[in-house]
Amino acid sequence: MSVLVYTESEEGKFKKTAFEVASYAKGVADMLGTEVTAVSFGAQSAGDLGNYGVSKLLKVNDEKLQKFNAKAYADALKQAAEKEGAKVIVLSQSANAKYLAPILAVQLEAGYASNVVALPEGTEPLQVKRTAFTNKAFSFTTISTDVKIIGLSKNAFGLKENQTQTTEEDFSPSLTEGDFAVNVVSVDKAADKVTIADAEIVVSGGRGMKGPENWGMLEELAETLGAATACSKPVSDMGWRPHSEHVGQTGKPVAANLYIAVGISGAIQHLAGVSASKTKVVINNDPEAPFFKAADYGVVGDAFEIVPKLTEKLKEFKANNA
Repeated sequence: MSVLVYTESEEGKFKKTAFEVASYAKGVADMLGTEVTAVSFGAQSAGDLGNYGVSKLLKVNDEKLQKFNAKAYADALKQAAEKEGAKVIVLSQSANAKYLAPILAVQLEAGYASNVVALPEGTEPLQVKRTAFTNKAFSFTTISTDVKIIGLSKNAFGLKENQTQTTEEDFSPSLTEGDFAVNVVSVDKAADKVTIADAEIVVSGGRGMKGPENWGMLEELAETLGAATACSKPVSDMGWRPHSEHVGQTGKPVAANLYIAVGISGAIQHLAGVSASKTKVVINNDPEAPFFKAADYGVVGDAFEIVPKLTEKLKEFKANNA
């Protein structure tokens, strides 16, 4: 028996979320007195997984699975779980993982708890702490099925190093034509940019930026911080920024370590979508902007004066601490 983890990778390299779910799975495995087995699709080797408690890596190298396919991936994970006798499966809360988790739960007749933020409160029964009401509260959920699936919220648990000797094993799941009834034809990705999904820091702008021609200073701030750029819904609706940058309840959810909102008043839908971020900084010239009530730090003032000065100071700090 082992705890199974689905580790996401890109271009043969594991994403940070892979190490976070591995860290969490190791914590669960220690509670259960067992080990962690990871499944990868396309990763070249175990790499750093052993630093986070993974004892075995099952490598799926099927050419058909180089691009994400929820049905096929779920089928492969089901077979891996049965092979390893896994009773607990841990996934991230990425868009792909949230897509395949319900399919996997049906296949394994498993209970699925999403948005988990901490190790189980207990194992008999297994009870987990989850966010609820768009991160305004927590709930404690008991999973009573034989097989249990846990969806770990991004940046909720962090990376916990736990040096472990990792063995690698090729794994060839038995797949059918039905697994490929839906296929990914192509994937268009923004080049040379930090994506919102992977970003530790997000710099976001709203209507207070007054126009698309002023976004250069936000992009410069984001580049200095190694951050992704984002925007509010009105900004994307007006065509100032692409819809791929729209964050909030009706856009992409953000769970960054640092979220900087510039010229965003803080509509309830936007706040709901970014509330999982650990630290929120607001820059706005309206002291009554609703976002200030949700912010950890707030600056009342003209963004066109504050942001360039902030960027300048950050560049000086980086230069002096290189």
